Amino acid sequence: MSRVRVRYAETDQMGVVYHANYLIWMEVARVEFCDAAGFPYRDMEAGGYLLAVAEAHCSYRSPARFDDEIEILTTVTEANRRFMSFHYEMTCAGRVSALGQTRHIFLGRDFRPTKAPESYLKFFEA
Repeated sequence: MSRVRVRYAETDQMGVVYHANYLIWMEVARVEFCDAAGFPYRDMEAGGYLLAVAEAHCSYRSPARFDDEIEILTTVTEANRRFMSFHYEMTCAGRVSALGQTRHIFLGRDFRPTKAPESYLKFFEA
């Protein structure tokens, strides 16, 4: 579970979180999730693999406002040697603020699709 506190700069003229910031929070949660699973982004990239966003979706349910604490539950919904998909549930004070999904493709340093090592999958089993 990741947590972010809404900064004033992340809100719009209506006083609610600007929609694009949810995508940034998904990235924060994804990196923290991978670190906690023993699969740090830094190590993966040092090994010559990049995990590029191929698709992103966010469904907004209830507005978040300045200084709210957002909890982000991240789960892996697909993991194979070519792609990974994540689901995010962002809640604020017990209510769902947004639901998101991202799908990622493994790339080599040349930015061409590649197969990740089989050993990567062990981090996301069960």
